[in-house]
Amino acid sequence: MDIVMDAQALNAFLARDFPQVADDHVVEAINGDVLTARLRVADAHLRPGGTVGGPSIFALADIAIYCAILSRIGPVALAVTTNATIDFMRKPAAGRDLLARCRVLKLGRSLAVAEAMIFSDGAPEPVARCSMTYSIPPKQPENSRL
Repeated sequence: MDIVMDAQALNAFLARDFPQVADDHVVEAINGDVLTARLRVADAHLRPGGTVGGPSIFALADIAIYCAILSRIGPVALAVTTNATIDFMRKPAAGRDLLARCRVLKLGRSLAVAEAMIFSDGAPEPVARCSMTYSIPPKQPENSRL
C-alpha cells in the first residue's frame, strides 16, 4: 500500500484536528507497512498502583490505528471506529512510554481493518493486542455542498 501521509503530516493533522491528544501521542515512524506511535506516559495516564490504565492503552491503540489508516487514505477526519477488540496481556513496565506497532490488514472503500500491538518502550513482550474496524465516509464530489 502506498503512503499518502508520512509521520510528520500525521502529527500535524493530529495537532490541528485533535489537539486534545496531540501532546501525549506522536507518530514516530512509518516503515514499510508498520506505523509506530508513542504514548508519552504521564501521571494522568496512571491508575492506582502506578501502572498505565486501560483507557490510556486503548486510546493509544485507537489513535495509532486511525493514523495507520490515514497514512493510506489521507486526512479523513470523519473516519470512525465501528468495532474494537483489545486483549490486555500484561502490566506495562513502570516509568516507560508505550509504543503501538500497527498494520493495516484490509483497506476497502468503506471499511478498514487494522491491528496494533502495544509494548512498553524497550520491552520485548506485548502489553496488549488490539484489532479495530474503521468506517471510511464516502468521498464527496469536489463541487458538492454540505
